Amino acid sequence: MNLKNLSKLARITGTGSYLPEKILSNADLEKMVETTDEWIVSRTGMKERRIAADDEFTSHMATKAATIALQDANIQADQIDAILVATLTPDHIFPSTAALLERNLGAKNAAALDIQAACTGYLYALSIAKAWIESGTYSNILVVAAEKLSTIVDYKDRGTCILFGDGASAAVVSNKGAGLAIQHTCLGADGEQSELLKLPAGGSRLPASKETVEQGLHYLQMEGREVYKHAVRRMENAAKECLDKCGLSDSDISWLVPHQANIRIMEAIAKRFGIPMERVFQTIHKYGNTSASAIAIALDELLKEHPVSTGDNLLLFAFGAGLTWGASLLTQIEE
Repeated sequence: MNLKNLSKLARITGTGSYLPEKILSNADLEKMVETTDEWIVSRTGMKERRIAADDEFTSHMATKAATIALQDANIQADQIDAILVATLTPDHIFPSTAALLERNLGAKNAAALDIQAACTGYLYALSIAKAWIESGTYSNILVVAAEKLSTIVDYKDRGTCILFGDGASAAVVSNKGAGLAIQHTCLGADGEQSELLKLPAGGSRLPASKETVEQGLHYLQMEGREVYKHAVRRMENAAKECLDKCGLSDSDISWLVPHQANIRIMEAIAKRFGIPMERVFQTIHKYGNTSASAIAIALDELLKEHPVSTGDNLLLFAFGAGLTWGASLLTQIEE
């Protein structure tokens, strides 16, 4: 690994995250649907998830996470050139949540754009930020992933309501400074499998109506077993491609930072890479699956709890509706 070459790459110079106060535990879910704590933990690894307040929206959580990330990067809001928000639960279809965040932060010099790649959204946003930084288009980009999934979860559907929670995380991506160099990002999609995980109504195909509400079509729908089959294979392939592009092997990985969707998926991929679970960073037991923000929250907590050293390699990977998937290799560098 040539650290001089890495110094030319876009890098994450600050991170932050925010989780709502309200906790929805497995014991709470036992009172809502036919399930048990033992069943949920054994199959998903989840014990709790956070639920945003009724008057707490995606843009609010995004603002709190972004404020912390700006402080961590020691940068002012007016120094941000662009804001990217990865979310599938925006405040509105339009205006964008990124525009609302620009207003909330006072980032008056920033362009603003929402990205919708479901659970893979954070990695898609990192890829765009990397391209803009390294092309010289921008110097400082704020990447945010925020979700209020509780607004699209049917709490009578035991197959999905146990899985999802709310939260937000943010990262400042810059052209200079110490941080995590974004070595490479591999992305993919397969629209042929789009029916496996979807929100049927609310768009132009099925606008909101009395019928769509009565039929519960504004809640997410998922074919869990089929999604699982695709998730393991797609994330493993993306992660291996990422390592190959960077000229690294499994033994060079310091930490795996996976999408926090299911403990069995995480264990399966760790086994295939020969990585002990002690080096697979997990937040799934505390927060469940927070879609685009899950991997970003995990990265922020990893950096706060286990400071990385120069040359450490972090391998991120995610999978979501679309279907979409991706992986990103981050390496700690000095300024």
